[in-house]
Amino acid sequence: MTDKEAYLQKMRAKLDEWDADINALQAKLSGASADAQIELNKQIDNLRSERNDMKQKYEDLKSASEEAWEDVRDGIEAAWGRVADSFKHAVNRFK
Repeated sequence: MTDKEAYLQKMRAKLDEWDADINALQAKLSGASADAQIELNKQIDNLRSERNDMKQKYEDLKSASEEAWEDVRDGIEAAWGRVADSFKHAVNRFK
């Protein structure tokens, strides 16, 4: 397995984890108060948007040539950390 393949596998696993986090937050909606539902819906919408942005970056990296993928990866790293922090914060907030 190449470094690129390993990195893509790691990204795919994280995207799947974020999908599960979004689904867990969505499940909490029914038991939440009206105010909490409004806030939770906003968080879910934001997380979906960020997750979709990262999915696009994943696709960009996937299609990058072997020579260029490390340059593409470097640009993804900063965004990846920011999105991971957003997910962690949202999940912890609504536990």
